[in-house]
Amino acid sequence: MTATFRLLKPNLVPSLDAGFRPAVLANRAFAQELRDSGDGVPFVFGLERPDGSISRFETQVYPDGHPRAVANLFYAERVLKFLLWQRGGWKVYLGGPQSLGVSLKNVYAADGERSFDYHFLGERIYQKPFTVIPCTAEAVPAQRERAQPLGRHLDGYRIGFDLGASDLKVSALIDGQAIYSAEIVWEPTEQIDPQYHYDHIVTALKTAMSKMPRLDAIGGSAAGVYIENRPMVASLYRGIPDERFDQIRDMFLRIQREFGVPLEIVNDGEVTALAGAMSLEENGLQGNGVLGIAMGSSEAAGYVNAGGNITGWLNELAFAPVDYAPDAPVEEWSGDRGVGARYFSQQCVFRLAPQVGIELPTGVTNAEKLKSVQKELEAGHPGAIQIWETMGTYLGYALAHYANFYDLKHVLILGRCTSGTGGPLILEGAKEVLAAEFPELAARVLVQLPDEKSRRVGQSIAAASLPAIG
Repeated sequence: MTATFRLLKPNLVPSLDAGFRPAVLANRAFAQELRDSGDGVPFVFGLERPDGSISRFETQVYPDGHPRAVANLFYAERVLKFLLWQRGGWKVYLGGPQSLGVSLKNVYAADGERSFDYHFLGERIYQKPFTVIPCTAEAVPAQRERAQPLGRHLDGYRIGFDLGASDLKVSALIDGQAIYSAEIVWEPTEQIDPQYHYDHIVTALKTAMSKMPRLDAIGGSAAGVYIENRPMVASLYRGIPDERFDQIRDMFLRIQREFGVPLEIVNDGEVTALAGAMSLEENGLQGNGVLGIAMGSSEAAGYVNAGGNITGWLNELAFAPVDYAPDAPVEEWSGDRGVGARYFSQQCVFRLAPQVGIELPTGVTNAEKLKSVQKELEAGHPGAIQIWETMGTYLGYALAHYANFYDLKHVLILGRCTSGTGGPLILEGAKEVLAAEFPELAARVLVQLPDEKSRRVGQSIAAASLPAIG
């Protein structure tokens, strides 16, 4: 598919990735080519979720029979992949040229190139058969989005926790003020026994509870898809056999019964956005239209819309493509190339470290591997500096891409990869790209780092505000 689609070299090339071909530049060039030709026809994506909500995304492609129609499939497939993991959906309407809709249906079939997405979104996340419906543009249903407020409850005695693949963060709060915070190293993805997860989480909660005279509520943040406090799918539990996964699905219900207080757990991306919005509000800034990006063991993202609410979207940008290069790195779980997890997480650090002569330690946790590279960064290792500068360049182009799918006013960068010197390097690189290549976007979107404390444990504090008391 790539051979028929024009890929552009960026003006600012990441120092450690000369082959990087930003999605935003390719999509922009394709759109300009269509405008110049005057031959574009509508193509409408409609994504339906189980609650009946529908997201629409409208674009243009070449009509059937056009000499350049061969470029349609690569463009439309990459946009659909982005939309599926940004907005979610078990039923997809593809309104436009019939041949393109049929081709996409074949790609996103049980035995197609995107079989991972077919099975994951259908069976694992939404527990419905993943369905693709080619149709006319006019037949795509009208948009029906839903939104709801999230968190911001800071009264009483609360615990917040954030489950990452390298560490478990926990905080105890009294009326919104953190009196205790800890980061506990663990290795959840390697475990085959659900009891490991239960024991580590309960121990962390009991330790935090011991710092307060009483406990009123618990809020949690974790990677994956959570429905009514039940994990439907998450990388943290990749090692758990299917026949034992029900123990994971009921784990937080069991924890709530044990502690006897309100408990809410949601996707870590949503809490990232909430933490960002709360940080902005504390500093007197309007916190709406916020995209929060946590760079940790993977890329987690969340979005607070212009109304200050969360949507029913997935916001799993770890699986959303940002690099169209044919030899872009492969994400091991999904099998896809050029997706966010390989660019905005410790996975990126580990991928680039060998290029600059930094040897990763063996026989240690991923958290310790990351710390070893960050130690080199803080010591001024030129290669380590290049790693974080490269991530900054990646981020600048990715943010311009994200802005085509989100209404953005603020972007906040959090997570372990942004600790210490790394955060400012990433931020500086991203701002340089936006100023040089996307000046209009640079003028209207504020990209920021929260303070060091918020970057490291801000999600567990924001998570504590999720449940209402009483």
